[in-house]
Amino acid sequence: MMTALSTESGFDLDAVDLTDPRTFVDTDLFALWQRFRTERPVHLHRATAQLPAFWALTRYHDVMSVYKDNQRFTSERGNVLSTLLQGGDSAGGKMLAVTDGPRHREIRNLMLRSFSPRALSHVVEQVRIRTTDLLARALAKGTFDYAAEVAEHIPMGTICDLMAVPPQDRQMLLDWNKQVLSADSADGTDDEAWLARNEILLYFSDLAKARRRNPGDDVISALATGSVGGVPLTEDEIVFNCYSLILGGDESSRMASIGAVLAFIQHPDQWRAFKSGAVGVESTAEEILRWTTPAMHFGRRALVDLEIGGHRIAAGDIVTLWNTSANFDEQVFTDPRAFDLARTPNKHVTFGYGPHFCLGAFLGREELKALLDGLRAQVAEVEQAGPAGRVYSNFLFGYSTLPVTFRPER
Repeated sequence: MMTALSTESGFDLDAVDLTDPRTFVDTDLFALWQRFRTERPVHLHRATAQLPAFWALTRYHDVMSVYKDNQRFTSERGNVLSTLLQGGDSAGGKMLAVTDGPRHREIRNLMLRSFSPRALSHVVEQVRIRTTDLLARALAKGTFDYAAEVAEHIPMGTICDLMAVPPQDRQMLLDWNKQVLSADSADGTDDEAWLARNEILLYFSDLAKARRRNPGDDVISALATGSVGGVPLTEDEIVFNCYSLILGGDESSRMASIGAVLAFIQHPDQWRAFKSGAVGVESTAEEILRWTTPAMHFGRRALVDLEIGGHRIAAGDIVTLWNTSANFDEQVFTDPRAFDLARTPNKHVTFGYGPHFCLGAFLGREELKALLDGLRAQVAEVEQAGPAGRVYSNFLFGYSTLPVTFRPER
């Protein structure tokens, strides 16, 4: 399909706008990233009248080198384009994802107590119960929107269980979440995203105050009553980290779940291999995570002058790391355009790497494995029943709607 980015000989890389969500909806992304990796793996993205220039890294090894390097790069001035290009993140130095150094380690260690496999055992059990029940209800309908009927309820239910969010508030949080990082169409506005973000922050401010008075065994209570070196966390640290958990715990897992079902539909041979047991749940989950790569990029600012791939990066420059390209790098993954459930090794960067490796990676994997176990046990056939609707975002890749028909096992 020809797009505004295309010429008769392929993409005009100078015209590609990685800040524009339409780029990720209307473009052959396989071809686009392959061109970047081959011709401009360290690409200086042009400035516009409103936004500064920034570097885009698309090769796996370059991306990994920056993820590992917390001495020459910082996250505290933003870690995604929406904040980096505006000059910073108001949560910098307070929210785990945009905090570096000793404070990052201290807050991360405090939160890790709530994310250990042992601490999450009850939450994981509830994931499996919820997933089995949602699939059973969906199968009773036959044809339904998988995104709305199943995928929206698994990760949000899980992270809300972990945070002990009251059931009556969960749909409201889901609606706000969907406005913050993505939209179902180009009609969403920056003002709507800003308002939704503030609603989430205010909500968790109130909830944290309540947990400080009456703590439980949930992660909000751990933050609200926690301390580092005998000093309690600030209210900003508590609220911003709750905000980070609800966004990260919902969006990426939801996109991976929807993308998994769509990939099974588009690759019936892999669905049959999975159903027959020819490939295991573990390798299937990892390939789905690579294939879907919900968080397309993360970013850093350079703290010193340095060189990457023969290009001089100046102190203060924005450097973006494109997971969605690195996970399909031909130098690392054999036949990366193949959806191969038996792929091994599969060292994808879907959860990032290094000091900021995703805190919820274990839980995200367990959610996906619960879905896979449920599909294998309960669903005989999957068919697409209508067009899938893509989310509108320069950060999140995935689908907001996926009409399907599920036929049950007899």
